[in-house]
Amino acid sequence: MNFFEHQDQARRNTTKLLLLFGLSIAVMIAAFYGVAIAILFTQATPALGGPGLLWRPGVLFWVASGTLTFMVVGSSTKLAQLSQGGHSLAKGLGGRELNPLTDDLDEQRLINVVSEMALASGTPIPAVYLLDDEPGINAFAAGFTADKAVIGVTRGCLDQLSRDELQGVIGHEFSHILNGDMGLNLKLIGVIHGLLLIYIAGRLMLRLSYYDGASRRSKDDKGAGAVLAAALAMVVIGYLGVLCGRLIKSAVSREREFLADASAVQFTRNSEGLTGALRKIGQIQAGSTMVSPMAETASHLLFGEANGNLSFLGGWFATHPPLGERLRRLGQVPIPEGASPLGVGASISSSSSPDDSLVMGLHRGTSTAVQPGITAIASPAPSQFMTAIGTTDARRLEQVRSLLSELPAEVKAALQDPTAAAEVVYALLVRTKPALQTQQIEYLSNTYGPDCRGRVGQIYNRVRALKPGQDLLLLEALVPALRQLDPEAGRKFIQTAQALSQPGGRLLLSNYPLQLILRKRLSSHLGQPATITDINDLWGDALVVLALLARVGHSRSEDAIYAFKLGISQLPGAKTQASPNELLPVNSTDINASLSRLEQAAPKLKQTIVDACAHTVLADNDVTPAEMGLLRAVVITLDCPAPPFLT
Repeated sequence: MNFFEHQDQARRNTTKLLLLFGLSIAVMIAAFYGVAIAILFTQATPALGGPGLLWRPGVLFWVASGTLTFMVVGSSTKLAQLSQGGHSLAKGLGGRELNPLTDDLDEQRLINVVSEMALASGTPIPAVYLLDDEPGINAFAAGFTADKAVIGVTRGCLDQLSRDELQGVIGHEFSHILNGDMGLNLKLIGVIHGLLLIYIAGRLMLRLSYYDGASRRSKDDKGAGAVLAAALAMVVIGYLGVLCGRLIKSAVSREREFLADASAVQFTRNSEGLTGALRKIGQIQAGSTMVSPMAETASHLLFGEANGNLSFLGGWFATHPPLGERLRRLGQVPIPEGASPLGVGASISSSSSPDDSLVMGLHRGTSTAVQPGITAIASPAPSQFMTAIGTTDARRLEQVRSLLSELPAEVKAALQDPTAAAEVVYALLVRTKPALQTQQIEYLSNTYGPDCRGRVGQIYNRVRALKPGQDLLLLEALVPALRQLDPEAGRKFIQTAQALSQPGGRLLLSNYPLQLILRKRLSSHLGQPATITDINDLWGDALVVLALLARVGHSRSEDAIYAFKLGISQLPGAKTQASPNELLPVNSTDINASLSRLEQAAPKLKQTIVDACAHTVLADNDVTPAEMGLLRAVVITLDCPAPPFLT
């Protein structure tokens, strides 16, 4: 399955989850009804109709209403508590968010592994939490969307695992991010909490009835006896809810664990890393168990089985497959050999854009000569581009690691300094065409003062020496630091970035990919649900985006129109729609609005839209870095993780 099919399956699994939840509720209502009838039998009077009548619609109505209300309120409350997504869950499990400035070498190694995997797969770099009090080997990915994801890792992972083994575990968790499992997992926590709440409430009632009975010393109080019986019934039936919850988690999660294991091997091209981590779980005393009281609630989204005490219930109730079976299947996973096929493709045009000649005098000091376009970026065919969405490979991981290690010292320091990170972004946005550059530098001087001009100038030559395609990668690497800006500084940064992208009010297409990435990664909204399934509802928006993509990389208007029409032909229903014979006029306001609406497309429809975008850009076999950068930025804006295509 590709990325879009996994997303569609995640939606179907949500429906499956709700059906199983409904079945569990029916079982528990039936159990409570049986208890109610039994109580009526023991207290049968003529007024109650005698003990012979088993069917009592009135009793069933009140039992069902009470049970449904209790469980729905419990689930809704838990989901509201999880509205912060992965952050609230990680904190509930006892995690602390790691600071990128940490001096701890093990913590820095973990942050580096997570960052490399995110950059290589085209996903935003997630926040990283460390569960200090957990000696077992375990991890999780949580969040409603990839933009809001967090990665959590136990102290046992840092203490017990090598870098390769840690990378295998993180690769497993990124599979859950890419396959759309995280949102389902959080919903599952909320749903199952409604089942658990009856058990919790019964335990509380037992405790209260015990203390109440002890204080009154009354052995003949029928009211107290009824309360005690109700509490016992809630505990017993509530534990049935615990088992139902375990069955639901098992039904939803076990096969996905096999898929995540296989994906981790494909990502890293190293089966020994993941198998080594799994073997160590079986070797150390703590295994993968966790001591947090919330571990059972979150057991289905962890890397390994968190509660070994339930093993006596058998495999039906296990949230994870047995270690032996996971290791056996990993032995059958083919490991990719050689270079990624995405590194082979049409040649990239190395011609520079009109404003790419270096201008002296941006900063005080001597300029460094830049030779743009020496190394071409990979140019996949449309089908290869589509296959690569939602995945990564060891080749890209190594490229990302190499790029980060080779960054100049001042740029590397900016990855951990919010103010410096903002100035690196400004340097990325400054153009080399003299007239544009003058406007941009003047704006920076007026906004931040002349000292900012000097600092940005010092960084400018460094970032201009980046190879094609690496500017977006650097921007993604800066996002965690940019998120640390205080609210006022953050607003000022966004305003400045927009002004630099549109000097004089005119949008620079060369800067638009950077602006799109910033808008997507730094946005605080949760995004729109993917519910639109009819292309007719999004036809105009798709044409706007295709027109934008067709305008980049073509010097002749007829070539741009050909690319535009080729993209349209890939949309469903294209033969029945009136196709324009010229490019549509576009502006940044219309483009942003259209992209926001296209985000709401259901996975299968979104697949066709992204495929149309890929054909518009890639089908002419002469793709410039600017075209590839804009394509990636558009696809990322549509919530599809498009990996970088580097040398």
